Amino acid sequence: MTLAQTTYALIAGVSAYQNSEMNLGNTTKDAKDLKRVLDQLGVKSALLTSKYANYDNIASKLEKIVSVAKSDDKIMFFFSGHGAPGNFCTYDKLFPYSKLVDILSKAKAKEIYCFVDACHSGSVHETTTGNYDWANNRNMIFCMGCKPNEFSYESGWVGNGFFSKALLKGLRGKASRDGKITLRSLFDYIYKDVTAHTHQYEQPQHPMLIGPSTMHQKVLFVR
Repeated sequence: MTLAQTTYALIAGVSAYQNSEMNLGNTTKDAKDLKRVLDQLGVKSALLTSKYANYDNIASKLEKIVSVAKSDDKIMFFFSGHGAPGNFCTYDKLFPYSKLVDILSKAKAKEIYCFVDACHSGSVHETTTGNYDWANNRNMIFCMGCKPNEFSYESGWVGNGFFSKALLKGLRGKASRDGKITLRSLFDYIYKDVTAHTHQYEQPQHPMLIGPSTMHQKVLFVR
């Protein structure tokens, strides 16, 4: 059950890249698993994977969602794949976070949530400061897989990226408090789970929550 009139989501994951040397193991599965969870929660979601999760398709699908979402709706965006400072890597080219912010900033929706499981994803704040007034805009928040200088790991044993797996478990109920999943409870669960599973790495992974604190207690879902 969603609390907004409608929650729209674009879910994208790339395992098979145009450059096959970049291929990953679990990122398409991350996206497909999340779609199943969001469908169960009543979200109107669109899924793009591998060659369909290219720059043009992601941009056009986001623009479509922005055009139809009303002020009392929610928008969610999820991406799992490679990342670079200031960008996530679609099937065919880099997608700047500044472009993502530019598209989503045109939405009437008062609540916009982005979840990105990609290396260097925490760089969204550093690279979009000139495109987005973080101090005065109160409707967009980013839950990112790692800090700007970190990697976002995936595991064949886990079957997902560590961040994606934690997000899935949180939405399935692990992050529920009194039947409600707030952004804060979801992030707290994700952070604890990811850091616990990556502490043995030479460079552990630390998810980041970037955006207005006024959105932290927003209820995403009721279970």
